Amino acid sequence: MAIVAAAAARAAARSVRSMAARSWGVTARAMSTSPEAGEYPGGVTLPFTTDMAFHDPADDDRIPVFRVMDESGMLREGVEGFGEDREDVTNMYTTMLRIHQLDTIFYEAQRQGRISFYMTANGEESIHVGAALGFNNDDPVYAQYREAGLLLMRGFTLQQFADQCCSNEDDGGKGRQMPVHYGSPEHHFYTISSPLTTQLPQAAGTGYAMKMEGKGRCCAVFFGEGAASEGDFHAGMNFASTLEAPVVFFCRNNGYAISTPVKDQYRGDGIASRAAGYGMPSIRVDGADVFAVREATRAARDMAVAESRPVFVEAMAYREGHHSTSDDSTRYRSGDEIAHWRETSNPIGRLRRFMESKGWWDDEREKAANKAERKAVLQALTAAEKKPAPDMSELFSDVYAGEQPWHLAEQEVALRKHMARHPEHYAGEGH
Repeated sequence: MAIVAAAAARAAARSVRSMAARSWGVTARAMSTSPEAGEYPGGVTLPFTTDMAFHDPADDDRIPVFRVMDESGMLREGVEGFGEDREDVTNMYTTMLRIHQLDTIFYEAQRQGRISFYMTANGEESIHVGAALGFNNDDPVYAQYREAGLLLMRGFTLQQFADQCCSNEDDGGKGRQMPVHYGSPEHHFYTISSPLTTQLPQAAGTGYAMKMEGKGRCCAVFFGEGAASEGDFHAGMNFASTLEAPVVFFCRNNGYAISTPVKDQYRGDGIASRAAGYGMPSIRVDGADVFAVREATRAARDMAVAESRPVFVEAMAYREGHHSTSDDSTRYRSGDEIAHWRETSNPIGRLRRFMESKGWWDDEREKAANKAERKAVLQALTAAEKKPAPDMSELFSDVYAGEQPWHLAEQEVALRKHMARHPEHYAGEGH
Protein backbone atom coordinates (compact mmCIF):
# COMPACT_ATOMS: atom_id res chain seq x y z
CA MET A 1 0.00 0.00 0.00
CA ALA A 2 2.98 2.26 0.61
CA ILE A 3 3.72 1.98 -3.10
CA VAL A 4 0.46 3.72 -3.94
CA ALA A 5 0.93 6.35 -1.25
CA ALA A 6 4.31 7.36 -2.66
CA ALA A 7 3.05 7.66 -6.25
CA ALA A 8 1.78 11.24 -5.86
CA ALA A 9 5.09 12.48 -4.50
CA ARG A 10 6.98 10.81 -7.32
CA ALA A 11 4.57 12.29 -9.85
CA ALA A 12 5.22 15.82 -8.59
CA ALA A 13 8.98 15.35 -8.64
CA ARG A 14 8.85 13.76 -12.05
CA SER A 15 6.83 16.67 -13.43
CA VAL A 16 9.67 19.01 -12.56
CA ARG A 17 12.20 16.66 -14.14
CA SER A 18 10.10 16.34 -17.30
CA MET A 19 9.83 20.11 -17.68
CA ALA A 20 13.61 20.42 -17.38
CA ALA A 21 14.18 17.69 -19.94
CA ARG A 22 11.75 19.22 -22.42
CA SER A 23 13.29 22.68 -22.08
CA TRP A 24 16.69 21.23 -22.92
CA GLY A 25 15.39 20.09 -26.29
CA VAL A 26 13.92 23.51 -27.08
CA THR A 27 16.58 25.99 -25.93
CA ALA A 28 20.28 25.53 -26.57
CA ARG A 29 22.37 26.57 -23.61
CA ALA A 30 25.91 26.16 -22.40
CA MET A 31 26.69 23.14 -20.25
CA SER A 32 26.83 24.27 -16.63
CA THR A 33 29.26 22.67 -14.23
CA SER A 34 30.32 22.98 -10.62
CA PRO A 35 33.06 21.33 -8.57
CA GLU A 36 30.54 18.71 -7.38
CA ALA A 37 28.36 17.97 -10.42
CA GLY A 38 27.89 18.63 -14.11
CA GLU A 39 25.01 18.84 -16.53
CA TYR A 40 24.95 16.61 -19.60
CA PRO A 41 22.72 16.43 -22.71
CA GLY A 42 19.15 15.59 -21.91
CA GLY A 43 19.01 17.78 -18.82
CA VAL A 44 20.82 15.15 -16.73
CA THR A 45 22.96 16.28 -13.80
CA LEU A 46 25.58 13.79 -12.63
CA PRO A 47 27.93 13.99 -9.64
CA PHE A 48 31.71 14.16 -10.14
CA THR A 49 34.26 11.99 -8.35
CA THR A 50 38.03 11.64 -8.23
CA ASP A 51 37.66 7.97 -7.29
CA MET A 52 38.11 5.90 -10.45
CA ALA A 53 35.80 3.05 -9.51
CA PHE A 54 33.92 0.70 -11.81
CA HIS A 55 30.30 0.03 -11.02
CA ASP A 56 29.79 -3.71 -10.57
CA PRO A 57 26.15 -4.78 -10.29
CA ALA A 58 27.28 -7.88 -8.42
CA ASP A 59 28.13 -5.62 -5.47
CA ASP A 60 24.63 -4.15 -5.26
CA ASP A 61 21.80 -5.51 -3.18
CA ARG A 62 19.28 -7.60 -5.07
CA ILE A 63 15.76 -6.31 -5.64
CA PRO A 64 13.61 -7.74 -2.82
CA VAL A 65 10.45 -9.77 -3.39
CA PHE A 66 7.18 -8.22 -2.23
CA ARG A 67 5.35 -10.89 -0.26
CA VAL A 68 2.23 -10.79 1.92
CA MET A 69 1.62 -14.49 2.62
CA ASP A 70 4.27 -17.10 3.44
CA GLU A 71 4.43 -20.73 2.29
CA SER A 72 2.23 -21.90 5.16
CA GLY A 73 -0.54 -19.54 4.11
CA MET A 74 -0.03 -17.17 7.03
CA LEU A 75 0.14 -13.40 6.62
CA ARG A 76 3.59 -12.09 7.39
CA GLU A 77 4.27 -10.12 10.53
CA GLY A 78 3.13 -6.52 10.27
CA VAL A 79 0.79 -7.19 7.34
CA GLU A 80 -2.82 -6.12 7.72
CA GLY A 81 -5.87 -5.66 5.52
CA PHE A 82 -5.42 -8.71 3.29
CA GLY A 83 -7.82 -11.61 2.89
CA GLU A 84 -10.50 -10.20 5.18
CA ASP A 85 -13.44 -10.73 2.83
CA ARG A 86 -14.39 -14.41 2.78
CA GLU A 87 -16.42 -14.18 -0.42
CA ASP A 88 -13.62 -12.43 -2.33
CA VAL A 89 -11.01 -14.93 -1.18
CA THR A 90 -13.29 -17.88 -1.98
CA ASN A 91 -13.91 -16.51 -5.48
CA MET A 92 -10.16 -16.14 -6.05
CA TYR A 93 -9.57 -19.68 -4.87
CA THR A 94 -12.32 -21.33 -6.91
CA THR A 95 -11.16 -19.44 -9.99
CA MET A 96 -7.69 -20.87 -9.48
CA LEU A 97 -9.24 -24.33 -9.21
CA ARG A 98 -11.13 -23.68 -12.47
CA ILE A 99 -7.90 -22.72 -14.24
CA HIS A 100 -6.25 -25.88 -12.92
CA GLN A 101 -9.11 -28.12 -14.05
CA LEU A 102 -9.18 -26.43 -17.45
CA ASP A 103 -5.48 -27.14 -17.86
CA THR A 104 -5.69 -30.70 -16.56
CA ILE A 105 -8.56 -31.76 -18.83
CA PHE A 106 -7.32 -30.05 -21.97
CA TYR A 107 -3.80 -31.37 -21.46
CA GLU A 108 -5.29 -34.87 -21.25
CA ALA A 109 -7.42 -34.15 -24.32
CA GLN A 110 -4.30 -33.33 -26.32
CA ARG A 111 -2.65 -36.54 -25.18
CA GLN A 112 -5.75 -38.40 -26.38
CA GLY A 113 -5.50 -36.77 -29.81
CA ARG A 114 -8.66 -34.69 -29.38
CA ILE A 115 -6.85 -31.34 -29.84
CA SER A 116 -3.50 -30.62 -31.42
CA PHE A 117 -1.64 -28.59 -28.80
CA TYR A 118 -1.90 -27.21 -25.28
CA MET A 119 0.03 -25.24 -22.66
CA THR A 120 -0.71 -25.32 -18.94
CA ALA A 121 -0.17 -22.71 -16.23
CA ASN A 122 0.42 -25.05 -13.30
CA GLY A 123 2.11 -23.11 -10.51
CA GLU A 124 1.16 -19.71 -11.94
CA GLU A 125 -2.59 -19.59 -11.34
CA SER A 126 -2.28 -16.81 -8.75
CA ILE A 127 -0.56 -14.58 -11.32
CA HIS A 128 -3.66 -14.81 -13.53
CA VAL A 129 -6.10 -14.03 -10.75
CA GLY A 130 -4.04 -11.39 -8.95
CA ALA A 131 -3.16 -9.52 -12.14
CA ALA A 132 -6.76 -9.63 -13.37
CA LEU A 133 -7.89 -7.96 -10.15
CA GLY A 134 -5.13 -5.38 -10.40
CA PHE A 135 -6.06 -4.10 -13.87
CA ASN A 136 -9.33 -2.56 -14.99
CA ASN A 137 -11.39 -4.78 -17.28
CA ASP A 138 -11.13 -2.25 -20.12
CA ASP A 139 -7.33 -2.06 -19.97
CA PRO A 140 -6.07 -3.70 -23.19
CA VAL A 141 -4.00 -6.83 -22.59
CA TYR A 142 -1.29 -8.46 -24.69
CA ALA A 143 -0.71 -11.96 -23.37
CA GLN A 144 1.73 -14.78 -24.03
CA TYR A 145 0.44 -18.33 -23.75
CA ARG A 146 -0.16 -18.60 -19.98
CA GLU A 147 -2.65 -15.86 -19.17
CA ALA A 148 -5.88 -17.77 -19.86
CA GLY A 149 -6.99 -17.18 -16.28
CA LEU A 150 -6.92 -13.42 -16.75
CA LEU A 151 -9.26 -13.79 -19.71
CA LEU A 152 -11.44 -16.11 -17.63
CA MET A 153 -11.63 -13.46 -14.92
CA ARG A 154 -12.88 -10.97 -17.52
CA GLY A 155 -15.82 -13.17 -18.44
CA PHE A 156 -14.52 -15.37 -21.27
CA THR A 157 -16.50 -18.58 -20.81
CA LEU A 158 -15.35 -22.17 -20.56
CA GLN A 159 -17.28 -22.83 -23.76
CA GLN A 160 -15.34 -20.11 -25.56
CA PHE A 161 -12.07 -21.65 -24.36
CA ALA A 162 -13.19 -25.08 -25.57
CA ASP A 163 -14.39 -23.77 -28.93
CA GLN A 164 -11.05 -22.07 -29.56
CA CYS A 165 -9.00 -25.13 -28.64
CA CYS A 166 -11.22 -27.33 -30.87
CA SER A 167 -11.16 -24.80 -33.75
CA ASN A 168 -14.87 -25.21 -34.43
CA GLU A 169 -17.39 -22.92 -36.10
CA ASP A 170 -17.93 -20.95 -32.87
CA ASP A 171 -14.24 -20.27 -32.37
CA GLY A 172 -13.81 -16.49 -32.33
CA GLY A 173 -10.66 -16.89 -34.40
CA LYS A 174 -12.52 -19.00 -37.00
CA GLY A 175 -10.08 -21.89 -36.67
CA ARG A 176 -7.08 -19.90 -37.89
CA GLN A 177 -5.00 -20.13 -34.72
CA MET A 178 -3.40 -22.91 -32.74
CA PRO A 179 -5.14 -23.94 -29.49
CA VAL A 180 -4.55 -21.62 -26.47
CA HIS A 181 -4.04 -18.64 -28.81
CA TYR A 182 -7.07 -16.85 -27.41
CA GLY A 183 -8.34 -13.41 -28.30
CA SER A 184 -11.45 -11.40 -27.53
CA PRO A 185 -12.18 -7.79 -28.57
CA GLU A 186 -15.11 -7.81 -26.16
CA HIS A 187 -12.73 -8.42 -23.27
CA HIS A 188 -9.96 -6.10 -24.55
CA PHE A 189 -7.66 -9.11 -24.97
CA TYR A 190 -5.51 -9.10 -28.09
CA THR A 191 -5.15 -12.44 -29.85
CA ILE A 192 -2.07 -14.30 -28.68
CA SER A 193 0.56 -14.77 -31.35
CA SER A 194 3.09 -17.60 -31.55
CA PRO A 195 6.24 -15.58 -32.40
CA LEU A 196 7.96 -14.79 -29.14
CA THR A 197 7.91 -11.21 -27.75
CA THR A 198 6.25 -9.51 -30.72
CA GLN A 199 3.62 -8.23 -28.29
CA LEU A 200 6.00 -5.89 -26.42
CA PRO A 201 6.54 -3.26 -29.17
CA GLN A 202 2.83 -3.58 -29.98
CA ALA A 203 1.98 -2.86 -26.35
CA ALA A 204 4.20 0.22 -26.38
CA GLY A 205 2.17 1.58 -29.29
CA THR A 206 -1.12 0.71 -27.65
CA GLY A 207 0.04 2.35 -24.42
CA TYR A 208 0.85 5.51 -26.35
CA ALA A 209 -2.65 5.38 -27.84
CA MET A 210 -4.06 5.11 -24.30
CA LYS A 211 -2.06 8.20 -23.35
CA MET A 212 -3.43 10.16 -26.32
CA GLU A 213 -6.94 8.90 -25.58
CA GLY A 214 -6.73 10.43 -22.10
CA LYS A 215 -9.35 8.20 -20.46
CA GLY A 216 -7.22 6.84 -17.64
CA ARG A 217 -6.48 3.46 -19.19
CA CYS A 218 -3.17 1.68 -19.48
CA CYS A 219 -1.89 -1.26 -21.53
CA ALA A 220 -0.78 -4.52 -19.90
CA VAL A 221 1.70 -6.85 -21.57
CA PHE A 222 2.70 -10.29 -20.25
CA PHE A 223 5.77 -12.35 -21.13
CA GLY A 224 8.18 -14.87 -19.64
CA GLU A 225 11.77 -14.27 -18.63
CA GLY A 226 12.88 -16.20 -21.71
CA ALA A 227 11.13 -13.66 -23.93
CA ALA A 228 13.24 -10.96 -22.28
CA SER A 229 16.22 -12.37 -24.18
CA GLU A 230 14.65 -11.31 -27.49
CA GLY A 231 15.43 -8.04 -29.22
CA ASP A 232 11.76 -7.04 -29.21
CA PHE A 233 11.94 -6.86 -25.42
CA HIS A 234 14.41 -4.00 -25.56
CA ALA A 235 12.62 -2.26 -28.44
CA GLY A 236 9.30 -2.37 -26.61
CA MET A 237 10.80 -1.17 -23.33
CA ASN A 238 12.65 1.70 -24.96
CA PHE A 239 9.69 2.87 -27.04
CA ALA A 240 7.36 2.86 -24.03
CA SER A 241 9.90 4.70 -21.90
CA THR A 242 10.79 7.44 -24.38
CA LEU A 243 7.14 7.93 -25.37
CA GLU A 244 6.15 8.04 -21.69
CA ALA A 245 3.39 5.54 -22.39
CA PRO A 246 1.28 4.03 -19.60
CA VAL A 247 2.27 0.38 -20.03
CA VAL A 248 2.70 -2.25 -17.32
CA PHE A 249 5.34 -4.75 -18.42
CA PHE A 250 4.54 -7.95 -16.50
CA CYS A 251 7.25 -10.62 -16.57
CA ARG A 252 6.49 -14.11 -15.31
CA ASN A 253 9.88 -15.40 -14.21
CA ASN A 254 9.01 -19.08 -13.84
CA GLY A 255 12.51 -20.54 -13.87
CA TYR A 256 12.75 -21.95 -17.38
CA ALA A 257 12.62 -20.74 -20.97
CA ILE A 258 11.43 -24.06 -22.37
CA SER A 259 14.45 -26.17 -21.33
CA THR A 260 16.87 -23.37 -20.46
CA PRO A 261 17.11 -22.57 -16.71
CA VAL A 262 17.50 -18.97 -15.60
CA LYS A 263 21.14 -19.52 -14.62
CA ASP A 264 21.90 -20.02 -18.32
CA GLN A 265 19.71 -17.13 -19.49
CA TYR A 266 21.23 -14.12 -17.76
CA ARG A 267 23.82 -12.97 -15.21
CA GLY A 268 22.07 -9.90 -13.84
CA ASP A 269 19.57 -9.66 -11.02
CA GLY A 270 16.61 -11.23 -12.78
CA ILE A 271 14.63 -9.19 -15.28
CA ALA A 272 13.33 -6.36 -13.07
CA SER A 273 16.86 -4.97 -12.78
CA ARG A 274 16.78 -4.12 -16.49
CA ALA A 275 13.95 -1.63 -15.97
CA ALA A 276 16.32 0.93 -14.45
CA GLY A 277 18.24 1.17 -17.72
CA TYR A 278 15.05 2.36 -19.39
CA GLY A 279 14.12 4.77 -16.61
CA MET A 280 11.26 2.59 -15.38
CA PRO A 281 10.19 2.00 -11.79
CA SER A 282 10.00 -1.70 -11.02
CA ILE A 283 8.82 -4.13 -8.40
CA ARG A 284 9.50 -7.82 -7.81
CA VAL A 285 6.65 -9.85 -6.36
CA ASP A 286 6.08 -13.40 -5.14
CA GLY A 287 4.08 -14.93 -7.98
CA ALA A 288 2.64 -17.65 -5.74
CA ASP A 289 1.10 -15.05 -3.40
CA VAL A 290 -2.20 -13.94 -4.94
CA PHE A 291 -2.60 -11.07 -2.46
CA ALA A 292 0.86 -9.68 -3.26
CA VAL A 293 0.33 -10.00 -7.02
CA ARG A 294 -3.00 -8.21 -6.82
CA GLU A 295 -1.65 -5.29 -4.79
CA ALA A 296 1.58 -4.90 -6.77
CA THR A 297 -0.31 -4.98 -10.07
CA ARG A 298 -2.88 -2.47 -8.84
CA ALA A 299 -0.13 -0.11 -7.63
CA ALA A 300 1.82 -0.49 -10.88
CA ARG A 301 -1.27 0.30 -12.91
CA ASP A 302 -2.11 3.35 -10.80
CA MET A 303 1.44 4.65 -11.15
CA ALA A 304 1.51 4.08 -14.92
CA VAL A 305 -1.72 6.04 -15.40
CA ALA A 306 -1.06 8.81 -12.87
CA GLU A 307 2.49 9.49 -14.05
CA SER A 308 2.03 8.52 -17.71
CA ARG A 309 5.01 6.20 -17.77
CA PRO A 310 5.76 2.49 -18.08
CA VAL A 311 6.14 0.38 -14.94
CA PHE A 312 7.77 -3.04 -14.65
CA VAL A 313 6.54 -6.01 -12.58
CA GLU A 314 8.49 -9.24 -12.21
CA ALA A 315 6.56 -12.13 -10.65
CA MET A 316 8.80 -14.88 -9.30
CA ALA A 317 7.16 -18.28 -9.81
CA TYR A 318 7.90 -21.88 -10.81
CA ARG A 319 6.54 -23.62 -13.89
CA GLU A 320 5.37 -26.93 -12.47
CA GLY A 321 4.22 -28.40 -15.77
CA HIS A 322 5.93 -29.03 -19.07
CA HIS A 323 6.50 -26.03 -21.30
CA SER A 324 3.81 -27.39 -23.62
CA THR A 325 2.48 -30.69 -24.89
CA SER A 326 5.51 -30.71 -27.22
CA ASP A 327 7.88 -30.79 -24.24
CA ASP A 328 9.04 -33.33 -21.66
CA SER A 329 10.51 -31.29 -18.82
CA THR A 330 11.85 -34.38 -17.02
CA ARG A 331 14.57 -34.43 -19.67
CA TYR A 332 16.15 -31.31 -18.18
CA ARG A 333 15.00 -31.21 -14.55
CA SER A 334 14.48 -33.79 -11.86
CA GLY A 335 11.23 -35.02 -10.36
CA ASP A 336 12.56 -34.06 -6.94
CA GLU A 337 12.96 -30.45 -8.07
CA ILE A 338 9.40 -30.29 -9.35
CA ALA A 339 8.07 -31.90 -6.17
CA HIS A 340 9.99 -29.43 -3.99
CA TRP A 341 8.55 -26.37 -5.69
CA ARG A 342 5.07 -27.85 -5.84
CA GLU A 343 5.22 -28.30 -2.08
CA THR A 344 6.70 -24.91 -1.20
CA SER A 345 5.49 -22.56 -3.92
CA ASN A 346 2.18 -23.85 -5.27
CA PRO A 347 -0.26 -20.90 -5.17
CA ILE A 348 -3.41 -23.02 -4.85
CA GLY A 349 -2.03 -24.90 -1.86
CA ARG A 350 -0.85 -21.69 -0.24
CA LEU A 351 -4.22 -19.96 -0.51
CA ARG A 352 -6.03 -23.10 0.64
CA ARG A 353 -3.91 -23.17 3.81
CA PHE A 354 -4.80 -19.52 4.40
CA MET A 355 -8.52 -20.30 4.05
CA GLU A 356 -8.26 -23.35 6.30
CA SER A 357 -6.60 -21.26 8.99
CA LYS A 358 -9.67 -19.00 8.87
CA GLY A 359 -12.07 -21.94 9.06
CA TRP A 360 -13.40 -21.11 5.58
CA TRP A 361 -12.38 -24.32 3.78
CA ASP A 362 -12.03 -28.04 4.38
CA ASP A 363 -11.64 -31.33 2.51
CA GLU A 364 -15.36 -31.63 1.83
CA ARG A 365 -15.55 -28.20 0.20
CA GLU A 366 -12.38 -28.93 -1.75
CA LYS A 367 -13.78 -32.15 -3.16
CA ALA A 368 -17.10 -30.55 -4.10
CA ALA A 369 -15.47 -27.54 -5.75
CA ASN A 370 -13.09 -29.63 -7.84
CA LYS A 371 -15.92 -31.94 -8.89
CA ALA A 372 -18.06 -29.00 -10.01
CA GLU A 373 -15.23 -27.33 -11.94
CA ARG A 374 -14.20 -30.57 -13.62
CA LYS A 375 -17.78 -31.26 -14.68
CA ALA A 376 -18.18 -27.77 -16.17
CA VAL A 377 -14.95 -28.07 -18.20
CA LEU A 378 -15.84 -31.55 -19.47
CA GLN A 379 -19.27 -30.34 -20.56
CA ALA A 380 -17.70 -27.47 -22.50
CA LEU A 381 -15.20 -29.79 -24.19
CA THR A 382 -17.88 -32.33 -25.11
CA ALA A 383 -20.06 -29.62 -26.64
CA ALA A 384 -17.15 -28.10 -28.54
CA GLU A 385 -16.19 -31.44 -30.11
CA LYS A 386 -19.68 -31.87 -31.55
CA LYS A 387 -19.61 -28.59 -33.46
CA PRO A 388 -18.48 -28.58 -37.11
CA ALA A 389 -15.33 -26.88 -38.28
CA PRO A 390 -15.49 -23.37 -39.77
CA ASP A 391 -16.27 -23.28 -43.46
CA MET A 392 -13.22 -23.47 -45.69
CA SER A 393 -14.01 -20.02 -47.07
CA GLU A 394 -12.96 -18.55 -43.72
CA LEU A 395 -9.37 -19.15 -44.79
CA PHE A 396 -9.77 -16.24 -47.19
CA SER A 397 -12.03 -13.88 -45.27
CA ASP A 398 -11.06 -10.93 -43.03
CA VAL A 399 -7.69 -10.47 -44.71
CA TYR A 400 -8.88 -7.31 -46.46
CA ALA A 401 -11.86 -5.08 -45.74
CA GLY A 402 -14.62 -5.05 -48.32
CA GLU A 403 -14.66 -7.22 -51.42
CA GLN A 404 -12.25 -10.13 -51.69
CA PRO A 405 -9.31 -9.15 -53.95
CA TRP A 406 -8.69 -11.09 -57.15
CA HIS A 407 -5.61 -12.95 -56.01
CA LEU A 408 -7.34 -14.41 -52.95
CA ALA A 409 -10.34 -15.35 -55.09
CA GLU A 410 -8.01 -17.23 -57.44
CA GLN A 411 -6.36 -19.01 -54.52
CA GLU A 412 -9.73 -20.11 -53.16
CA VAL A 413 -10.80 -21.49 -56.56
CA ALA A 414 -7.49 -23.35 -56.90
CA LEU A 415 -7.84 -24.86 -53.42
CA ARG A 416 -11.38 -26.03 -54.08
CA LYS A 417 -10.31 -27.70 -57.34
CA HIS A 418 -7.44 -29.42 -55.52
CA MET A 419 -9.80 -30.71 -52.83
CA ALA A 420 -12.22 -32.00 -55.50
CA ARG A 421 -9.39 -33.96 -57.14
CA HIS A 422 -8.34 -35.55 -53.84
CA PRO A 423 -11.54 -36.11 -51.84
CA GLU A 424 -9.97 -38.95 -49.88
CA HIS A 425 -7.75 -36.45 -48.05
CA TYR A 426 -10.49 -33.90 -47.35
CA ALA A 427 -13.34 -35.94 -45.92
CA GLY A 428 -14.07 -33.50 -43.07
CA GLU A 429 -17.27 -31.49 -43.39
CA GLY A 430 -16.58 -27.85 -44.17
CA HIS A 431 -12.87 -28.12 -44.99
